Amino acid sequence: MSEPAERTGTATRSIGFGEASRCWLRLGFISFGGPAGQIAIMHQELVERRRWISERRFLHALNYCMLLPGPEAQQLAIYIGWLLHRTWGGIVAGALFVLPSLFILIALSWIYIAFGDVPLVAGVFYGIKPAVTAIVVQATWRIGGRALKNHALVAIAAAAFVAIFVFNIPFPWIVGCAALLGAAGGKWWPEKFHAGGGHGAADKDFGPAVIDDDVPLDHTRFRWPHLLLVIAAGAVLWLVPMALLCGVLGWDHTLTKMSWFFTTAALLTFGGAYAVLPYVYQGAVGNFGWVSGPQMIDGLALGETTPGPLIMVVAFVGFIGAYGDAFFGSQLRFAAGALAAILVTWFTFLPSFLFILAGGPLVESTHGNLRFTAPLTAITAAVVGVVLNLALFFGYHVLWPEGFAGHFDWPSAVIAIAAAVALFGFRRGVIETIAACGAAGLLATLLA
Repeated sequence: MSEPAERTGTATRSIGFGEASRCWLRLGFISFGGPAGQIAIMHQELVERRRWISERRFLHALNYCMLLPGPEAQQLAIYIGWLLHRTWGGIVAGALFVLPSLFILIALSWIYIAFGDVPLVAGVFYGIKPAVTAIVVQATWRIGGRALKNHALVAIAAAAFVAIFVFNIPFPWIVGCAALLGAAGGKWWPEKFHAGGGHGAADKDFGPAVIDDDVPLDHTRFRWPHLLLVIAAGAVLWLVPMALLCGVLGWDHTLTKMSWFFTTAALLTFGGAYAVLPYVYQGAVGNFGWVSGPQMIDGLALGETTPGPLIMVVAFVGFIGAYGDAFFGSQLRFAAGALAAILVTWFTFLPSFLFILAGGPLVESTHGNLRFTAPLTAITAAVVGVVLNLALFFGYHVLWPEGFAGHFDWPSAVIAIAAAVALFGFRRGVIETIAACGAAGLLATLLA
């Protein structure tokens, strides 16, 4: 494949595929801080330092990824990898952005399930749980500030909250109803459903870039043969493992149900990882019982403190659920958990590759088309109400660990308030907040 030429003054050099791969692997190990932190790290590395892509092209790609279901930071990596080195560039960029966090979470999940009852580990997680509650509240505030731009969108968010909190309506139904409201609103009240810029204007110049504002890229043009080829390849990559699971293990096996469930989750993640978490807890906690409520909170804490997309919490859910099921026997619990974590990661992230590699050129052609963006604007508004429900769910399990009939956990409340002050008042980072709260939880259990 031809290599993009990087301009440095009057000199040029090629960006090799190996060089780009090493960069994506490095980003996979240092991409902490959730979607916002990961996007900032990519911007600093690819726009400011290496100048592989211009500011405008970076924001252009990011705005496209914001319109798609799935983890936007990983999709942005796929997109830029695709721009640099075509299809294989996108595949390698997206895979290396995820693989480090997968293996780290498999190891941490095993430590958690094997040693979680050790007082030292239990004390740390006692402090982390309230911090996670505060983090989800902050996420609600952050998403709401970006998405709820008028009274119509606020009303959609409120309706979504009532639907899931009061009536326990499944997340897919909420998404579908929000999309219909957005489609109608885009037609009758277009001024209420315009997608905002979201990420500011591209008014900075960091010098000439490999993929500059005016660099034409022939492989990004929409072509029907390419679209059909990618869709066919994606169908095979999904159907073959799913058919093997159904044929060998049966539809009712844990691995088969997990694979199907997380495929549907991947298609409903409009609004980022926090949007899909309510759907995951509805299924994994309520319907299938793969993890408990407190375990879900612990899994989110591990996801917040490891590199990679936050939605990698699905690997934790898969590992814990399969480890407890022990379908390979009690001696092979780790093997069952690791296999489940790998499978759910495969089925969760496969759609993201397809959305970018097949739909990238198609999405570009619909950029700014209100008929396309208005339903997504309404879905993002509904996500705010759903994530608020998630925050209340976490808060309930943290502050009343034995239910409302039990005692109120005052130390957890104090830690949660302190975490909220750190996040909102002092704008401290997620990782340092979790670390401080973990230390406070350990101290509280030692003094109890």
